[in-house]
Parts: sequence; C-alpha cells; structure tokens
Amino acid sequence: MKAIWNNTILAESDDTVVVENNHYFPADSIKKEYFEDSIAHTTCPWKGRASYYSVRVNGELNKDAAWYYPEPKDAAKQIKDRVAFWKGVQVTN
Repeated sequence: MKAIWNNTILAESDDTVVVENNHYFPADSIKKEYFEDSIAHTTCPWKGRASYYSVRVNGELNKDAAWYYPEPKDAAKQIKDRVAFWKGVQVTN
C-alpha cells in the first residue's frame, strides 16, 4: 500500500492494518521528512486518544492529514506504532 499526497509518496508498506476502512501504516514506513507534529488531538471511545501530524510537501501544508494512537486502548492494540491518513491523502496499492 502507498499513501500519496501532492504527487509524493508519504508512506509505503505491505504490512498495513485496516480498521474502520483506514489503512494504518507501520510508523517506520512513513517518510519522516514530510511530517510535522501537530497540537491536535481527538478521542475515540474504543481506540483512545489520537495525535496528529501535518504533512508538508513542496511547500504545501496539509494540516492534520495523518493520525496515530500513541497509547491505544486494548481493543485497538493492533494499531499501536501505526499511522493512518485522510484529508486528500490517497491510499492505494
């Protein structure tokens, strides 16, 4: 699977975990040079507290376009150390 935005591959892996139709990529598969920590957080009742990354490619910013669960609840432990995408990031194989 690949995560692509602004004609650039942000992450690539054959080992994604699908939860609620979102592909969670291993954290070590993301190209960290495109990611910036965000102050945004949301809470899911069964997954826990999500943190976000903004993505910057070729000078363009996609705010909070990726998220992860630093300490997911037990029901979502399979997505620990994984990153998912939205906001126009295309996930394809």
